[in-house]
Amino acid sequence: MERSVYEMYGRECCLANGDLIKVIEIRITRFIAEGSNGIKVDLPLDYPGLFRIVSDKQPYRSVREIADSLRISPDRLGQPVFRMASDPKQQQQQQHSDGAVREGVSFRITGRGTDEEGHECVDCEELAQTEPRHCFSLRLSEQGEFYECDDSQFYTLKELAEWKMSNGRTRTVTKAKSTHLKDDVLPDPLEEYKGELTLTPVHEIQAIMKFRKDIVLIPPNLDVEVLDVTEQHDFRFFMQPLSLKDVFLKPVDTFPVVAEVIERPLHVPEELSFLWHSKHIVIHRAVEARRVLVSETCRGEQRRFLVPASYKGRFKRRPREFPTAYDLQMAQSSTEELHVVATRTFESHYSQGPTAAAAVQVGDQFLIRKRATSSSSSEGSENGVDKMADALACMKIEGKKQEATHIPMYLEGNFIEVVHDKRQYTVAEICRCFPLPFNVKVSVRDLSVREDILAGASGLLVEEEIADPYLQVSTLDTPHLCWQVPVNRINSMTVQLQQKWQGLETDGAQLAGQALVEEIGEDCYYTLRRYAVGNLQPPPRPPKKFKQPTTNSLRVKPPRPNKPSRATSPKSPHCSSSKPELLMANDSFSKQKRNTIAVSSERRPSMPLSTLPRTEKVTMATKMDIPQEAVVDAVDDDDPHDYEYIDEEELDFIRRKFHEDAVLRNTVKGKPNTF
Repeated sequence: MERSVYEMYGRECCLANGDLIKVIEIRITRFIAEGSNGIKVDLPLDYPGLFRIVSDKQPYRSVREIADSLRISPDRLGQPVFRMASDPKQQQQQQHSDGAVREGVSFRITGRGTDEEGHECVDCEELAQTEPRHCFSLRLSEQGEFYECDDSQFYTLKELAEWKMSNGRTRTVTKAKSTHLKDDVLPDPLEEYKGELTLTPVHEIQAIMKFRKDIVLIPPNLDVEVLDVTEQHDFRFFMQPLSLKDVFLKPVDTFPVVAEVIERPLHVPEELSFLWHSKHIVIHRAVEARRVLVSETCRGEQRRFLVPASYKGRFKRRPREFPTAYDLQMAQSSTEELHVVATRTFESHYSQGPTAAAAVQVGDQFLIRKRATSSSSSEGSENGVDKMADALACMKIEGKKQEATHIPMYLEGNFIEVVHDKRQYTVAEICRCFPLPFNVKVSVRDLSVREDILAGASGLLVEEEIADPYLQVSTLDTPHLCWQVPVNRINSMTVQLQQKWQGLETDGAQLAGQALVEEIGEDCYYTLRRYAVGNLQPPPRPPKKFKQPTTNSLRVKPPRPNKPSRATSPKSPHCSSSKPELLMANDSFSKQKRNTIAVSSERRPSMPLSTLPRTEKVTMATKMDIPQEAVVDAVDDDDPHDYEYIDEEELDFIRRKFHEDAVLRNTVKGKPNTF
């Protein structure tokens, strides 16, 4: 390597001729985001926002191109979904019949491996609606046009950089949600932008050197000349810095182990401050610890927490809210009944048939029975839900009486729970005894910690239990006091494993370690909840709105007599009087007849408007209408009069014309109007 000096993050590094450098990783450090309106900003990986992926329109020409471009692993994030536009070659299908891909069917790549003949392949499964799903393998030599499928999930920039960036390609995304806090010092560069963003990654080389223990960060634009000497040197004497994720994936027999802290974490809670001050630590074991995801119930910005089962505080129940009867059915428990009161009136227009529903008034109380077992629910209903009416079976409370009724799933009553239970529960008891989500409030704070961050919340929503990776770590001085360190939330920490720890053996109770309540951000919360509700079915759709028949629509209209032909039928003597000019000019409109009414020509006013006094002209022009007695409700066949049938739209047009002409005459013949 030619001699070069560069500065990275305030540290000067000198690379001399002959220095041996081992490249351990090429990673993305930031993105350059370009918008359709010309905006161009630099986004760090910790940018507080969530993004949705726009599927790549450029196809992959082979399975090998997919495997070499994207990261594939058993992790859900490392399982890309594709569809094939054209079938593979017939010859390849005959050689490997299990690898046939149906045209247009989406399939997920779940891992890499080799088939029975020793060929490299990827494991796939079809995303069809049928069960069980068809699983097959595709050789890397498989040719075709593979298109990326649409992805409805959302990702942080860090997840996009780690899992979703294809080598040699850019990535187009749309902003799904901003987790930028109002009290942040720096403004959000994408606050006002809406649309697609093209992300171009900026890479960085991580390397280690023979006589240095820290990781050397080399920018991609460094102008140096290097020579590949991998085959001529033994690199086992180089140090092996590992991230906490790498340590977590080590075999079980690796632990307990003494590790040297190479790179200290940036931000740690006060309880884990020993990770910053200690030079050596003891990693006892890697565990999948259970945590309870809890959110604060407030109208403003919500706080999110991960609560361990060892939390010593106590909770009291708080009333839950259920917008619809479907939410009541989802909250049914097999251990207790559910008592609710309606806070919203629901007027039902369906009193008969399968969609029958009784009207619900504000203050009506209902009692939902315990969730039935599989044996008792097989006859007539299932889990308290009527199969025929798609309604929730419950009891309506009226004083001291209870009446059996059914509430349709779509009924919106904004029900609120009536809590009769005054007992106090631990977080483990809540998850074991009640269906989640569940509303609680801290009644007794945890006295084992200096500050209980849950005690200050006005209300908490216990959402779900999750499993998260942790390392149980302690210092060399106090090996009996170990803490559970979250692998996914302690960033920028690297260690070097040294030797097995030969300290005193500890039993399982001591190895459990101490856990703390973690406050997490919005991006971490949505990452944990990404697949939480993927299998839930949506509530049933309500029936179409029923239109109540009006009184006018029920009145039987009289039959309309046939209009006599003008060429054959004689004119009535009553029609000898001349028609108004406007009616004659608009006679063509009488051919379009809808919802007609009969108007007698002899009862129309015959006095010209010009003969009226000036004080009566405006009144006549503004209030001119067809006399009420001119409307004929029934037609008598013996009536000698000849009637003209005029369309209602034509009648409105006549009224407007009369009004305009009257005002015009009044303005021309008299003095101009002054308002």
